[in-house]
Amino acid sequence: MKKQYLPVCLLSLMIVSCAPREPKLGKSSLKDVIAAMTLEEKAHLVIGTGMAGFTGDSAVIGETKALVPGAAGTTYPIERLGIPAVVLADGPAGLRINPKREGDSATYYCTHFPIGTLLASTWNQELVESVGKAIGNEVLEYGADVLLAPALNTHRNPLCGRNFEYYSEDPVVSGKIAAAYVNGVQSNGVGTSIKHFAVNNQETNRMANDARVSPRALREIYLKGFEIAVKESQPWTVMSSYNYLNGTYTSESKELLSTLLRDEWGFKGMVMTDWFGGKDAVAQMIAGNDMLQPGQDKQYEAIVKGVKEGKLDEAVLNRNVKRILEMILRTPRFKGYEFSNKPDLKAHAAITRQSATEGMVLLKNEKEALPFTSQVKNIALFGCTSYDFIAGGTGSGNVNRAYTVSLLDGLTRAGYQVNENLKSQYEQHIISENKRNEPKEKNQMSAFLPKPRPTEMVPSKALLKEMAVGSDVALITIGRTSGEFLDRTVADFNLTKEEFSLIQSITNEFHSAGKKVVVVLNIGGVIETSTWKNLPDAILCAWQAGQEGGNSVVDVLSGKVSPSGKLTMTFPVKFEDAASSKNFPTEGAMGDMDFMSPKKKTNKPLWDYTNYEEDIYVGYRYFDTFGKQVSYPFGYGLSYTSFSYENPRIKEDKDKYVITVTVKNTGKYSGKEVVQLYASAPDRVHANKPEKELKAFMKTKNLKPGESATVVLTVGTSELASFDEQSSSWIVTPGVYQFQIASSSRDIKMVLDANVASTSAKATDILKLKEPIDLLKR
Repeated sequence: MKKQYLPVCLLSLMIVSCAPREPKLGKSSLKDVIAAMTLEEKAHLVIGTGMAGFTGDSAVIGETKALVPGAAGTTYPIERLGIPAVVLADGPAGLRINPKREGDSATYYCTHFPIGTLLASTWNQELVESVGKAIGNEVLEYGADVLLAPALNTHRNPLCGRNFEYYSEDPVVSGKIAAAYVNGVQSNGVGTSIKHFAVNNQETNRMANDARVSPRALREIYLKGFEIAVKESQPWTVMSSYNYLNGTYTSESKELLSTLLRDEWGFKGMVMTDWFGGKDAVAQMIAGNDMLQPGQDKQYEAIVKGVKEGKLDEAVLNRNVKRILEMILRTPRFKGYEFSNKPDLKAHAAITRQSATEGMVLLKNEKEALPFTSQVKNIALFGCTSYDFIAGGTGSGNVNRAYTVSLLDGLTRAGYQVNENLKSQYEQHIISENKRNEPKEKNQMSAFLPKPRPTEMVPSKALLKEMAVGSDVALITIGRTSGEFLDRTVADFNLTKEEFSLIQSITNEFHSAGKKVVVVLNIGGVIETSTWKNLPDAILCAWQAGQEGGNSVVDVLSGKVSPSGKLTMTFPVKFEDAASSKNFPTEGAMGDMDFMSPKKKTNKPLWDYTNYEEDIYVGYRYFDTFGKQVSYPFGYGLSYTSFSYENPRIKEDKDKYVITVTVKNTGKYSGKEVVQLYASAPDRVHANKPEKELKAFMKTKNLKPGESATVVLTVGTSELASFDEQSSSWIVTPGVYQFQIASSSRDIKMVLDANVASTSAKATDILKLKEPIDLLKR
């Protein structure tokens, strides 16, 4: 029989066609894609691609950092399986990427939106969601996939260096505002990463500090905001924090990242570390910390070795890989979105300008010093910060923006005249001070750390007299800045002697001339106000309002907008009055940052643990329960108009209580009012509960004079529960609860009673203290 021979080319084609095709992400099942991955590819995927300048300049780093220059990190690409690198970028006040690129004449500026504290001070979830939409649009159009924001850790102490990024001392405010932000950003089809999970309430020695917190305080204060955000907005990712929590790194805590976050709360997304967070890569994998950023060789080696030696079950690694792939599948980059690199920055500038005005808090306004009348034309502008306005904090919360509108800019654009002689003196002084404050040596940390502010200039008495005669009003700006890596000091909390002298001397001179004095606070966190607030006629806490800050402040000063912000934290009389003050670092020291300087170690641990002895008594829960005097209470804020509260009603509806109240504008300006609802439990003294706790809030629409609006507030019965550590349960004690309708924690307008039945819900017995601490009790 004659043999048949196929041509070589046809035989080759048949062999290739018979070879199994490799699965591709999005076209094959995740199970098949993961099965096709090598151990080494899995290990690469669960860590990032590295960070130039910190982890070595590998080819992968060079390739992925070029995707969006200046972004914080990327995931590892596996081209043969159709897995792209996706981009992770900071941060809470707007996208942080490089504004300029090598060999490219175009600019890539982003909008610097108001800081987190200001956004929260709006108490307006709809507004915050609109800001989130604008931020998310820039994330999308600049080619990023996940925004590393928002940050919602608790304002435990006024000195925390990152309070400007955070929202409040209250978990309900933090959770609701964070959820609104996440919903806005993610409406663009990009992801968020709520952070820093959890109890990252100080920067001092943040990578080695053990936060020692009772399970009750954790559940009621420090975790509650995260729980609200997870359940109400479903963020794509959660970022674990740097610190230990009750003896275990948060990124290595299975109880925190799996038992609580996933099993109890139902989180379905991916968990990633903060950059360089944690020590033990295998423990992090087991805990459910799916991705380690930015990625280091030692982590890769530990994971591969762990699987080979049986210390890390490959099934656990596969689980984490699956969660990362699920995140990648959702990204614009995977879906092939053709980003423009041209978001509408002009429209976003308008959004930031308008949104900032709603979070500014009018702290004082005697004899209607504000808004400026039509007779006010010539303004004596004092304070270095008036001319060098602070848009936001430093570090990962900073935004590379095209400009910052100073208060000087805002005033002149609005048609006000500013004294040129005074302006010239301040500008020369600022140049001299900035030169004096230049760091002797530049290092890789300089871009992250706050730069020293100019020492305040106190004009001569002769110049002050000249200004008082020739000006219609004096305007003084006091500034503060802060950022990650460092906490503030008590000296930074208090006014400097120059700042106090400035306010005092200006007030004396201008009041002698029958002129008014207004102070603007361009700050990121609480400062001392009690010793000087009696001096000026008006005080506006403008926070740090982003790149349009000066315009936003003038919109309020001029009366274009009536202020409607309310404080989301308490202003104590003095620093020592804060319940956490004896358990909080005041040195402003950095601590051991071993990944930044691997050859240099501190000789002695600095704040290697912090006892949260105040327990549940954080902020107003402490001040109001223990009857402590404050400078300004939680929830406080004035308006140019006035409001009445009428027709309160409460209705029980199955497992919730619905409270309604009519709010009427009784003044002469249009304005908005924030209605706050507090609950007071019947057994608060015996059961060691706060005097009152915020349970709901709502901001009215803009009400014209004489106009009314009905506000509806809903509180679930389960939200009245306290956490009982003995039974590890959420328990609602039966009895008569007081629902307090208020405009601040110390301005209760009316009280409604409701007889509430007992309920109990079991929780897992986790995150326990390793040893007792001296907890504050009633």
